[in-house]
Amino acid sequence: MVGDPIGDFIVRLKNAGAVKHKGVALPHSKMKMAVAEVLKDAGFLKSVEKQGKKIRKTIHVELMYKEDGTPRITEVKRVSKPGRRVYKGADEIFPVRYGKGMLVLSTPKGILTDSQAQKERVGGEALFEIW
Repeated sequence: MVGDPIGDFIVRLKNAGAVKHKGVALPHSKMKMAVAEVLKDAGFLKSVEKQGKKIRKTIHVELMYKEDGTPRITEVKRVSKPGRRVYKGADEIFPVRYGKGMLVLSTPKGILTDSQAQKERVGGEALFEIW
């Protein structure tokens, strides 16, 4: 039983990249699918697709690598955990790793990156940082 589905999701992505897997299959949920789409749009994942029906749905993710073969996802840091939720206002959102990484937030306008949230002038729960 997983107590932190988003934490499990991002660690599986990082670990699959560390051992040079082409892709990874993950349990499906609407939240994980939205996070995967945001990561794909940001250039961390090559493709995301939902497979299966009803209770047997999975998310198949194809990982992206740099030209030298290193994974695009080098590290992830869970910010908001089940035991301690962390919320950030629109004016409390700052660049991650001098702009090399990004912060993923759950906002009233959906799952957004730090730059999208700043443009929309909206805050929310800081899910994780990725670089």
